Amino acid sequence: MSPHVKIVLVGTSHPGNIGAVARAMKNMCMERLCLVAPKIFPCAEATARAAGADDVLAAAAIYPTLKEAIADCQLVIGSSALYRSIRWPPLTPRECAENVVVADPSRQVAIVFGRESSGLKNHELDLCHYLLRIPCNPGFSSLNLAAAVQVVCYELLIARGAPDAAVVGDKDECPLATAQQMELFYQHLHETLEVIGFLHADKSRSIMRRLRRIYNRTQLDTKELDILRGIFRMSQDNQGKK
Repeated sequence: MSPHVKIVLVGTSHPGNIGAVARAMKNMCMERLCLVAPKIFPCAEATARAAGADDVLAAAAIYPTLKEAIADCQLVIGSSALYRSIRWPPLTPRECAENVVVADPSRQVAIVFGRESSGLKNHELDLCHYLLRIPCNPGFSSLNLAAAVQVVCYELLIARGAPDAAVVGDKDECPLATAQQMELFYQHLHETLEVIGFLHADKSRSIMRRLRRIYNRTQLDTKELDILRGIFRMSQDNQGKK
């Protein structure tokens, strides 16, 4: 989480976009949402689009003006897809994350996003220290509000060190085999190859070295090791019955 960073939406027209932003924020471990004069909020459509990020919506602070929303902030970054006649110091999302997270994580920061159709007005950008622009297709540069927020929040997540992703896999995931377990495995493998007549005295060393390289690259876990050694035992038993 980045409790010192707030995402501020100014004059949002469609409540569904507020919900989508809340979802994007929660995806990226962000929780502070501020709304400046939203057209419609609260709204069932916002809750539906939040899709599980209801806590972010419920905690959203609502302000009548941008000045009030950023009153406690020491750094304000305004996002805009439009080119302006007046130049504000520009930042990319990655530079924004470095400035916000890496340079001084103790500052209270607002990252401000404007209206869906027209963005931030110049007098609102006057309140910002930097202008944030997301690099994209110059011929189609208008991003959906939630998509723009997600890009910025993603960079913040990476800059502060992303948490381990949830991995969907084997519930019985096993630890990797230890060096000692691998040595016992290689002994068993060597014995099995001898029993089935695969190894020859003059080539056994080079073959075993290559097999070691194969299995070392694979990094077997203990369950995989047990499976392979079970195969070796069966191979040896079948060979003995002949």
